[in-house]
Amino acid sequence: MASSDTPQLRILLANPRGFCAGVDRAIKIVELAIKKFGAPVYVRHEIVHNRYVVEGLEAKGAVFVDELDEVPEGVPVVFSAHGVPKSVPAEAERREMIYVDATCPLVSKVHRQVERHKDRGNHILMIGHEGHPEVIGTMGQVNEGSMTLIETVEDVDNLSPENPAKLSYVTQTTLSVDDTSDIVERLEERFPELKSPKKEDICYATTNRQIAVKAIAKESDRVVVIGAPNSSNSRRLVEVSEKSGCPAVLVQRATDLDFEWLKGAKTIGISAGASAPEILVEEVISAIFARYEGYLEIFTTAEEDVTFKVPPILKDIA
Repeated sequence: MASSDTPQLRILLANPRGFCAGVDRAIKIVELAIKKFGAPVYVRHEIVHNRYVVEGLEAKGAVFVDELDEVPEGVPVVFSAHGVPKSVPAEAERREMIYVDATCPLVSKVHRQVERHKDRGNHILMIGHEGHPEVIGTMGQVNEGSMTLIETVEDVDNLSPENPAKLSYVTQTTLSVDDTSDIVERLEERFPELKSPKKEDICYATTNRQIAVKAIAKESDRVVVIGAPNSSNSRRLVEVSEKSGCPAVLVQRATDLDFEWLKGAKTIGISAGASAPEILVEEVISAIFARYEGYLEIFTTAEEDVTFKVPPILKDIA
């Protein structure tokens, strides 16, 4: 317990933070599928990148697998919010499986862009991180060789397209806004005829959370981001804070806090990635206030009211 001589501490809580509409929808889809079809319901890959969420759904009857060949006959399967290559639903249909697609609608929008670019005969550049499920799913919308992954400005400099006039690009939705703008700027310098998305692919929630972290970083001595190590948008929040001049750390929950690292801080900023539930934010705040006397301020940079509908197959019980 904090004592009367414990140093005063200010916690600056970023808003918006945590769950976005796509994550809310994905979790709801798994819960509704269990309600409609009964347990077990299989889920291909983590529905979202957060172990707390995954374990909570497992307790309700979800079974998480890596590939469709691990799903028994006669049971439904849900595809994760990150999206899947076209080969996955094709295989599910071949096996006559009941499947529910929980792909975030903003990721699905990128998939449709890829289709349009392909139909126009363009070679597509995918700005993203190699191995991320969203990148695998998006690049799996077209035949191998139709897309090239771009991770850095250096990758742009090394590009040698067959027809520079027939290039277009899309981006992973959870990237750093600043880093992506540097890559796009270089692409446009090298390839003036490059076809860009009509609207930014980086999702509203990613952008809003990065803006909020920039704001709290300017007033904080340390920033704590709650999120999973395999969560791209959570890792980007750490990077955004550090590029804004404030040391930051990614923790999954309160037990990961390093109080030696926090020592000497008078203001601690806190945010959470788009797949981190609010209960973990509250857990971290409680753990800090168990050691320090202080107060909490909420720093709001945007209000969010976005919601996404569940797939038609689940509307009768939604």
